[in-house]
Amino acid sequence: MQKIKTWADKNLQGDKVIWAVVFALSLISILVVYSSIGTLAYKRTQSPESFLLKHTFTVIVGLAAMWFAHRVDYRYYSKLSKIGLFVSIPLLIYTFTNGVSLNDAARWIQVPIVGSFQPSDFASLALIVNLASMLSKRQQNIDDIKESLIPILFWCGIICGLIALTNLSTAMLLLVTCMLIMFIGRVPTKYLAMLVFVGALAGSLAIAFGVRGETAKHRIQSFIDGSELPFQAKHARIAVATGGLFGKGPGNSDQRNILPHPYSDFVYAIVIEEYGMVGGIAVLGLYLLLLHRGMKASYNSDRAFGGLLSAGLSFDLVCQAMVNMGVVVGLGPITGQPLPLISMGGTSMVFTGLSLGIILSVSRGEQDQKWEQSTTDESKETKNMPTAKAA
Repeated sequence: MQKIKTWADKNLQGDKVIWAVVFALSLISILVVYSSIGTLAYKRTQSPESFLLKHTFTVIVGLAAMWFAHRVDYRYYSKLSKIGLFVSIPLLIYTFTNGVSLNDAARWIQVPIVGSFQPSDFASLALIVNLASMLSKRQQNIDDIKESLIPILFWCGIICGLIALTNLSTAMLLLVTCMLIMFIGRVPTKYLAMLVFVGALAGSLAIAFGVRGETAKHRIQSFIDGSELPFQAKHARIAVATGGLFGKGPGNSDQRNILPHPYSDFVYAIVIEEYGMVGGIAVLGLYLLLLHRGMKASYNSDRAFGGLLSAGLSFDLVCQAMVNMGVVVGLGPITGQPLPLISMGGTSMVFTGLSLGIILSVSRGEQDQKWEQSTTDESKETKNMPTAKAA
């Protein structure tokens, strides 16, 4: 037992609660996805076990990405983020013009060896890191429109606008995350209103010219009117209603054979149907705990960049989870957002792992700094202690 604890202390650094939450959600992901891929396996004439192995491998890759990211000093991500933004622009444009359609949405591009890749996940991570970096460097002249506001609005507008052309819901979540980071970064409220204007302009252009504009308008209109309940929403609510308090048990879901994409967009419906309200609340609680620990790492950070980075990434992940769960229980229109760490999907799993690894890197860095400070203080005290004279 002591060896396991020593190994964990050496290899799983940073906030141990975040590690525990991630492992718990990863286990839930494997169980629920295996339970919900029967229809997909039948359509593709493959065994469910082959999809289980593939998804388990994806989960392991996501955990590996998280481990590697948490071993890197988070300050290095500031340098990489600007490169990531410049790479994101051609990737997002290519996705808009030549994107591959999966699950009725053209949000992916085909990459040799890797397979399907969703550039919006890469661009979102790059923007959040770069925005935290820009704000941390401009704290002394945060009111300067030319030096501070214009660069921030430019990058938020261009990245969110390009993402919105193929993935409007992700662009909106990213814009909200950017507003939160700017608010924490002491940007005046009147400038936040300018970001809202930029976001509204980008969203209007995306609805007018984007590939999913009409679909987004129809879904929003249907949700507001309440006159037409979409097929997916109807059966998701049936799954929630029939789950009861403790659910039907693992592998006993009925709606998994009816719901479109029960292993991704509507995986939370399967969680509630099989594990009941207790299971649904437990998953919700894990995400809230993840947000709490991420914000705690932000609060404990002595550097502005670390605090803004941890807060932005934590909010982005948990907000995405809340939107997914809200759609399932009827609190919002259908968006197509996956449930982080649980839904089946390679790109989402890897970039979620990277985001969590960066959060852990922030918490690890602050722990190391406090340990070094305490060691230094102890050394000074020892040095200054009067030595006993020889008799």
